[in-house]
Amino acid sequence: MKALTPKGIEDILFKKGILTQEQLSRVKLEAINTEKPIDTILLDNNLVSEEQIVQTQSEIIGVPYADLTNAIITAETLNYIPEPIARRYTLIPFKLDGKDLSVAMADPLDSQVIQFIEQKTNCKIKPFMSTSSIINKTITEQYSHNMSSDVNAALSEAGGSVSNTKNSDDKEKIHADQIIREAPVAKIVATILEYGIKSRASDVHIEPLEENTRIRYRIDGILQEKLVLPRKVHDAVVSRVKILSDMKIDERRIPQDGRFNFKIGDEEVDLRVSTLPTVHGEKIVMRLLKKTGGVPTLSELGLRGSTLKNLETQALRPHGIILVTGPTGSGKTTSLYSLLTKINSPRINIVTLEDPVEYQMIGINQVQVNPQAGLTFASGLRSFLRQDPNVIMVGEIRDSETANLAIQAALTGHLVFSTIHTNSAAGALPRLLDMGGEPFLIASCVNAIMAQRVVRKICQSCKTELTPPPEIVEDMKLILDTLYDAAVQRGINSEESKEKKKTSNGLVLYKGKGCKDCNETGYNGRIGIYEVLTISEKIGKLILEHQPASVIDKQSRDEGMLSMKQDGYLKAIEGLTTLEEVLRVAQD
Repeated sequence: MKALTPKGIEDILFKKGILTQEQLSRVKLEAINTEKPIDTILLDNNLVSEEQIVQTQSEIIGVPYADLTNAIITAETLNYIPEPIARRYTLIPFKLDGKDLSVAMADPLDSQVIQFIEQKTNCKIKPFMSTSSIINKTITEQYSHNMSSDVNAALSEAGGSVSNTKNSDDKEKIHADQIIREAPVAKIVATILEYGIKSRASDVHIEPLEENTRIRYRIDGILQEKLVLPRKVHDAVVSRVKILSDMKIDERRIPQDGRFNFKIGDEEVDLRVSTLPTVHGEKIVMRLLKKTGGVPTLSELGLRGSTLKNLETQALRPHGIILVTGPTGSGKTTSLYSLLTKINSPRINIVTLEDPVEYQMIGINQVQVNPQAGLTFASGLRSFLRQDPNVIMVGEIRDSETANLAIQAALTGHLVFSTIHTNSAAGALPRLLDMGGEPFLIASCVNAIMAQRVVRKICQSCKTELTPPPEIVEDMKLILDTLYDAAVQRGINSEESKEKKKTSNGLVLYKGKGCKDCNETGYNGRIGIYEVLTISEKIGKLILEHQPASVIDKQSRDEGMLSMKQDGYLKAIEGLTTLEEVLRVAQD
């Protein structure tokens, strides 16, 4: 696209008081010496914003400026220009008045594009000017929110293809087979997946109800209903997903598993698909695993300070067991991947046994569990010991055979990583004892146990300060104990504004008001809260004595372990998350 650099833009900015006389002279001199466009010089030197430049340009060329910051664009208006065209030409329709369509453009003087849009929409185009970054951001926000209109358009095309009446299984299958080959159903599935990727969803649920089909997304750990489809297209949508996942279309009585890849723009995701027969039809859950972006580092996950140091120290030991505990969906596998990535090198042989393999890592031998073929965690672990490994990762310790094999592997000089389902780090030790592990072996071979939960991060775009009531302050003092004063001081020093010193005891918490960036939730992204228990001599004695988890937990805290709740409170003071989020996942 041709850049707009009208003559005299710097003079207008000077007259408005945006540029000083000194800045104006310096900009003009640099333009003469370098022959760079004025607007480029202004932006490179951070003298003005892109928005101020475009507003000034709009005055010079006589095209009105469109403020899209809080624009509410209807689905009807967006439907006039498809998203691919909007992105290609950097424009977006934002208002429809009869046959007049107002369009914000990065280059409103491009008459060929305007003529093309007029022919496509059969409307009179009223061009407005805006910045490329604002237009692209608005395109991402508005078109993703417009999922239902895209699906409705596809449904209207498919309307006559599906029968409302209940037929025999054979006839229903014929209807589904006919629809699955048609574009509308493929478009519905593609739209559902595209929205999931754009909204950072980890799972997509397609659920048949008595009268309709519900589409829900797990965004930042919370399920949100975003779309309701007519019941009549459910079988067609399920069949489409089954075809993509290489499942049997005609098998509806038993659960099935599959996977496929889906790409949108530069982002590619691997989808793990699971079907489940319910009383109203087959339910589908798709787990979205991003292939782009790589495995996050331990610091990016939220580990820091003594917690991070203790974990890294234990991970660098040549043998032993490191366990990660927590409920389903708490990020245990991602933590293990981050640990393996940290220690991965050509000098060591790393093998993993997973169910399923979620991310493929370079230089690591990854094996998929296959119970039908006899490849279980236990049998695979037994085979691994003949593969000359240095490091072994077992997806989960879920039975006594796997637990004892992991202990034997650690005792024979291997470093073993695995997960176990317990609520706390200390709770993993009695669990291993319950699985038949010998106390003296557990005490000698377990290096560290990390418990974790995932909390939602406060949206930085709408983050606001919140003065906590006195009872909250007292609770945080009780939980944080000696950490409280240092945490509050660190929170004060980390912020530019010093106003919070005037509040109750200097403590200020934060919350998100809700905005477009976070879909009005106040949260955007997730971060972990952790506790890392290392096996000291005293804790080893408690294991030998078969002491309960509560006694082991108390001893570990006496030795300096930071609990999950304390870690969460510290992150709340720093403004990373809210107190409600911490209590939601880590309440005792």
